[in-house]
Amino acid sequence: MPSERKFHRYVFVLEVLSEEPLEEALEQADDDLELITELITEGPCSGNLTLQTHEEVDGPTMAKLLEGQASDPGFFDLTSDGEDTGDA
Repeated sequence: MPSERKFHRYVFVLEVLSEEPLEEALEQADDDLELITELITEGPCSGNLTLQTHEEVDGPTMAKLLEGQASDPGFFDLTSDGEDTGDA
């Protein structure tokens, strides 16, 4: 039986403005938010983070979203079908 818990999905858009191309820095970042944050807060860039979407999702949807991020549904004590593992 799918989990009766509700989960939340947030999608943010990060806009970065720079004088120079950032390809090299972004290649090094490889999804490293810490480096991107440093470029904005301490480095030569300006940035703006905007909430684009927020939605409540059910267990099966969250399990698929986690797998889409190469994360295990067990992160939220779910099976791959979105059922509770009983570990929560």
